[in-house]
Amino acid sequence: MSENSIDTLEIAVDDLFWQECYEPITENDEQLAQLVDQADLPALLAALAAATGNTKILAEELRPPLTPVDTKNHPHGGMSAEAVEKAKAVALSGLIALRDQQITATPRLDAEAAEDILGFLSNGHSEWNNMLKHELGLTPENSGAPTWCYEDVVPAGRTFKALIVGSGVAGIAAAHRFAQAGVPFEIIEASDRLGGTWQKNKYPGVRLDTPTFGYSYSFAQKADWPHQFAQGEEVRSYLQTVAEKAGLSQKIEYGAKLISATWDEAAGVWETAISKQGQETEVRHFNAVISASGQLDIPNVPEFPGQGKFTGIQMHSQEWDVNVDWRGKKVAVIGTGASAYQIVPAIYEEVAELVVFQRNAPWMLPAPTYHAEVSDTFAWLVRKVPCYAQWFRLWTTVLGIQGRFHTVRAEENWSQAPLSVSHKNHQVREELIGMLSKQFAGHPELLKHAIPSYPPGAKRMLRDNGVWAKALTAEHATLEVSPISEFTENGIVTADGTNHEVDIVIYATGFKPSDYLDGIEIVGREGTRIHDYWQGDARAHNGVTVPGFPNFFMVYGPNVGGVVAGSLHFMLERASEYALKAVHEVLKRDAKALDVTQAALDRFTAWVDAENRQMAWGQPYVRTWYQNRKGRVSQVWPFTNIEYWEATENVLADEYEFLN
Repeated sequence: MSENSIDTLEIAVDDLFWQECYEPITENDEQLAQLVDQADLPALLAALAAATGNTKILAEELRPPLTPVDTKNHPHGGMSAEAVEKAKAVALSGLIALRDQQITATPRLDAEAAEDILGFLSNGHSEWNNMLKHELGLTPENSGAPTWCYEDVVPAGRTFKALIVGSGVAGIAAAHRFAQAGVPFEIIEASDRLGGTWQKNKYPGVRLDTPTFGYSYSFAQKADWPHQFAQGEEVRSYLQTVAEKAGLSQKIEYGAKLISATWDEAAGVWETAISKQGQETEVRHFNAVISASGQLDIPNVPEFPGQGKFTGIQMHSQEWDVNVDWRGKKVAVIGTGASAYQIVPAIYEEVAELVVFQRNAPWMLPAPTYHAEVSDTFAWLVRKVPCYAQWFRLWTTVLGIQGRFHTVRAEENWSQAPLSVSHKNHQVREELIGMLSKQFAGHPELLKHAIPSYPPGAKRMLRDNGVWAKALTAEHATLEVSPISEFTENGIVTADGTNHEVDIVIYATGFKPSDYLDGIEIVGREGTRIHDYWQGDARAHNGVTVPGFPNFFMVYGPNVGGVVAGSLHFMLERASEYALKAVHEVLKRDAKALDVTQAALDRFTAWVDAENRQMAWGQPYVRTWYQNRKGRVSQVWPFTNIEYWEATENVLADEYEFLN
């Protein structure tokens, strides 16, 4: 690609937040040098190469080595100090070129340039390229947008309509892809607004525990996020804006809950029962049903003796009552997982007393910027360097592909150190304990209880910027590790006889994630109910299709959740795209439906289970919400996003039966 080959895009970019022009650079050389000093160099170099049309600046010696992350991120992907200094000089020259050549428009990125830049960011992992092009969205190929149109493939005289259940992150992804293909659909939402878990969870401190730019759609690459880890309301606003830009807002039917779906073999349709705002149930028929009801949706509220006696306020974190004034009150928080980790630091300074009931301590990864806004430098780059946000998002994706898998993979017959699964896992454990020791200095009893009794990575790891320890070491805070014995009218009594008088009890006790489709009756072929088929062990091919349930697709189904690597949005988009590909196959063949074979599901499950058994969370002595009631890990995807890309690239004919 020549240094000056800058053309406008000749194709529509698959990005609802697409920006044609950027602010001109007016800063002098010294000011630009200061900005470069604060920039993330791999993302900036990629953006500059694309904007100037000069990929030669991406010299081999500047490639980020993608040094694996144990606990702390490596600046610039692990570039050496020498490479960093050279990269700064190259980046400064690139910014000067943008300024002097007055480049403010988005250039066309041809295939050759894309390969050059992706090879630079991925350190030569060409096998990642197709997936990365999907996430980048700036190339003509491999975008997630469908390449076919319903009107062009639907047989004459035939109609086909899908039902999408849910308007959270998964439902919006599915609806957007189906809308792009022109496939008729209805989308229903049981709540009164869209957003799924993000419209339900309104507790103090709610925010992402993954970096913001890793938590967005490839087709909706918002650039001006205010925080490095977005607050809950920011995510809700993003989803609302995505729905509006995609033309979905007016299509969502609120207050409509799916009660049941029954497969009509003769007609080849799903007969659904939908309850509308508590009124009489309506019967509707659809050719396909896409379940996008999510995993973390059913609150888990433990049962304790005497709960009904308590005269104070009780609420689960997902059912937070914004009208409750907790300030100046005695508050109990039950649980020390992800929601507790956000709630406790958010409220402890303003409550009269705080008692945190802990069963298991959480492992926490250092994240100094967990509550930080994006830097002024980052905001400047987003405004003035064409497509910098897209390249930064892609860089985040690259760093997340291999993630921290190396820290949680178990070594065979490992027994050299307790509560770890490998030499590397033990090293991580020791490093994290060292961090905790500093945070709880002077509080030896708290430190003892702050160290988890299971290997790092066996359960969800939280983000640590010191606020958890600061809250627990406050004078008016108590960490209670004795099990709860009973509730009284005025508080909670523990097994050791301690009576904690409290005004408010907050259940930060998580969800029932393995109870997929709980509360919905799905009846497939030969009258088989999906819960009877699963018997408490939810399984789906690619996390999407289930044998005996034709044209029934799950988005965010079993075994697609990532925990130490990858992007949830990618998994949800790919599941949606896979479902759409399946519909395409049905229409092309003029079949009524397709039904995945049991053999295909068995192969998929065996493959996933074998890998999960190699991980910290798959060890026989570990108990975690990743496992279902049968003890099988049914939540977690044990591979990278690359394997899911490959698994969902095609709907293979030999894995499905086509019904006519």
